[in-house]
Amino acid sequence: MEQTATLEITDSDFQTHVLDCELPVIVDYWAPWCGPCTMAAPVLEKVAQEYEGRVKVCKINIEDNRHYAGQLGIMSIPTFHIFKDGLLVDQITGVTPNFEDDIKNKVESYI
Repeated sequence: MEQTATLEITDSDFQTHVLDCELPVIVDYWAPWCGPCTMAAPVLEKVAQEYEGRVKVCKINIEDNRHYAGQLGIMSIPTFHIFKDGLLVDQITGVTPNFEDDIKNKVESYI
């Protein structure tokens, strides 16, 4: 299995990796059949590497993990949430034309 900077999480460890994390956390809600989700993956990997130690980047497959996606009102994917101190503080829905810059600009304000 290839080593990545993004962390694949599930409903069972969402609390630990996202809500209890001391770092700001980007959560990518995705599914394997989603084309834009596939487009976002390498950008999120790059962001995870660039901000290593300052931001955690997690991915949760909503096909297999529906609890938090439902609880947080995820209606379309990809959706990207930013959490800080266990609270949802920002969101991007879809892959914007300047996605890398948009996600970096949003997360920068929470570091």
